[in-house]
Amino acid sequence: MPAAARDSAPFLAGQEAVAEAWRHVLPRSGVPAALGRGFAAARVERILQVALALASLLVGVQSFLTATASDLQPPVRAVLTMVVFASLAAMIVLCTLGRAVRVGCAVFAVTFPVALLLLWPLPEPRHVPTGGPWTLTLINVAPAAATMVFPLAWQIVWAIGVPLIFGLVRLTRDGHTASDLLASLYDISLALILGVIVIVLIWTFRSLAAGVDAARDAAISEYSRAASAEASEQERVEVAALMHDSVLAALLAAGRAHSERERQLAVSMAREALTRLANAETDEPWGSDEPVTSEWIRSEVRAQARALGTALAVDGRGPVVQDIPGRAARALVLAATQAVANAIQHAGGAGLAVRVAASGPGVEVVISDEGDGVDLAAIPPDRLGIRASIFARVAAVGGSAHVDADGSGTVVTLTWPASGEEALRAFPGGEGRG
Repeated sequence: MPAAARDSAPFLAGQEAVAEAWRHVLPRSGVPAALGRGFAAARVERILQVALALASLLVGVQSFLTATASDLQPPVRAVLTMVVFASLAAMIVLCTLGRAVRVGCAVFAVTFPVALLLLWPLPEPRHVPTGGPWTLTLINVAPAAATMVFPLAWQIVWAIGVPLIFGLVRLTRDGHTASDLLASLYDISLALILGVIVIVLIWTFRSLAAGVDAARDAAISEYSRAASAEASEQERVEVAALMHDSVLAALLAAGRAHSERERQLAVSMAREALTRLANAETDEPWGSDEPVTSEWIRSEVRAQARALGTALAVDGRGPVVQDIPGRAARALVLAATQAVANAIQHAGGAGLAVRVAASGPGVEVVISDEGDGVDLAAIPPDRLGIRASIFARVAAVGGSAHVDADGSGTVVTLTWPASGEEALRAFPGGEGRG
């Protein structure tokens, strides 16, 4: 996976998520339920429910006190008042609990305007508190309840219709002075403004939450695609390295075999290639990760060189490094074997030497020859001898590889674990010798 893609993927879940959310503020549908499907939308919806419950409780207490101080005769007015407050109390409880919120809000949103219409033909109350009738404080609660259950178009109808019904009931009664009419018009206009503001705020919160969820889903999808692409690339490199190290090497050995010993060597390499191909689909193709020592690496490199037809004395002087993870040690052995094979193929094995020694807290394997050296920049990108079989393989287990080449030879240095500087060191000039 390209580095730029890896670097850009995480930002979408952060800074770009907010920008992407604002692009989704304009909804594709007027139905609020169609917006809230993700985590952010669900949290915003729950916050709105609790906020509605608290606001309705405060306004409801004020309205209830006003109602108890008002004239509720005839009995029909008292019954309608009790029905409205009962539905309001049920809505508050359901919004607080987060259960059957849509049902509770729908019942109150319908009950209140119906009650206003039923109160219209009743005679004017003989006593109304100074602040106005008890219905005045609830005219914005019904539109707010409508935002929890109705589509956007019906929310607007409720925000405009409920104050108009209230104003129609008040303004058509007899006995009002000019100042009373002006006060009623002021209450109606204020209710209309507040109702529209409530709808806009709730609509904005829901749209923004839906946008955040959409951006988050896009980020997760992008990350999944990037991870899949990276895994595919890693698998491709591993398979290519396997083909290069085992299958092609066995085929070349078979094609060049003339003596009985060379044919036996080709057969041995073919068996090894078949074994590695069979293990390629398993989760642990390289065996156990039980810790080994640097002496084990030394003996394995010597054995692999012998399988290539070279009697190689591997220098293991110095302290023995303990507790090297098995997979890391196996990767070092395979990378060293590839370097030895390159030296035999391209340098004729001239001056070939291998040294295994301690390096800080880990181990270092150095393979050197006295050939003509290798021009790293001249190696075609599709050659995998160094790029996949050495560099990628060692880096995959937390190590590093470095190649020094001039006209007097080549030195390949494998180190595990890699230091910070070694881990960041770029591969110089090209892909390496194939």
